[in-house]
Amino acid sequence: MDLHILDHRLRVTSICKNGLVNFTHPLIKLIFLRNRTRCKFFSLTETPENFTVVLDEEGFKELQPSEHLQVEGSVWLPLNVISNGNASSSSQAVGVTKIAKSVIAPLAQQHVSVFMLSTYQTDFILVREKDLAVVIHTLEEEFNIYREVGGEYSAVLSQDVRNGFQKNGKEAPQPTVHPVLIPPNQFCVMSLDPDTLPAIATTLIDALFYSSSPKEGALPSQDLDCIKFFSFSLIDGYVSLVMDTEAQRQFPADLLFTSSSGELWRMVRIGGQPLGFDECGIVAQISQPLADSDISAYYISTFSFDHALVPEEDIVSVTEMLQQHRKEPAC
Repeated sequence: MDLHILDHRLRVTSICKNGLVNFTHPLIKLIFLRNRTRCKFFSLTETPENFTVVLDEEGFKELQPSEHLQVEGSVWLPLNVISNGNASSSSQAVGVTKIAKSVIAPLAQQHVSVFMLSTYQTDFILVREKDLAVVIHTLEEEFNIYREVGGEYSAVLSQDVRNGFQKNGKEAPQPTVHPVLIPPNQFCVMSLDPDTLPAIATTLIDALFYSSSPKEGALPSQDLDCIKFFSFSLIDGYVSLVMDTEAQRQFPADLLFTSSSGELWRMVRIGGQPLGFDECGIVAQISQPLADSDISAYYISTFSFDHALVPEEDIVSVTEMLQQHRKEPAC
């Protein structure tokens, strides 16, 4: 398999809920006015706590410094696994579980923190730019590694990044087993033609910026345990949307498309308190057991918590698996 280091230098940011009004103009520009910005990698995810925005350096220029904006200090690089000429795609019922053993677990063993962003089209593994040498040395035996520069890929040779680096032979410390929450929402993972974005502009703006406002004539939620989660990504011209079925009903069905099975997903939300960015092995502790059981999963990290989406029919077995994992003594 091939591992591509994509030509994006990314920043991970958070906008607090009560400060969103200060960023509506640049966010609308990044979502709808592609010809007005040079941003090629943009992702916005709403959770109950905040809005996580992941974007490249061109997009980051659009966000003005503010007390409402938190910026993680590192520059992140997105990696993409290519198998048989195709990006590892969650629409092929594999998702992040396909790369759990070959990418995520080895990086956790080498103390490399990852930030995951699964989309309808593929799975992006974000690593800190300063960890790139460790990443290459860790994965070079398993993958042919290529780096994208100006749209062209060239092979990365180990001696290109050696500079006296030695692979860490020690076992990573046992990661904290974080509590998980499984809300009752059913989720959909979808895409659409970017050219049809103007047709859903009003609905999308309402979902992103006014979702917390009570809708006229709307009935109160029947289940107070449901959580707000809405993710929009526009990456290299491809759109990906993750939303629950209640939000999906607001959109015209003929413009959104999903996998042929039309599968519904349930969420496993990881973390009892904000996770931070320095701990290693958080993604591995969820993705590894899913991979062992051959259960598909999308995985979306955010500024505060992590989120795995698994097929609805697997949620009972996933719940039991994670409960068992929490009971097992640390090695």
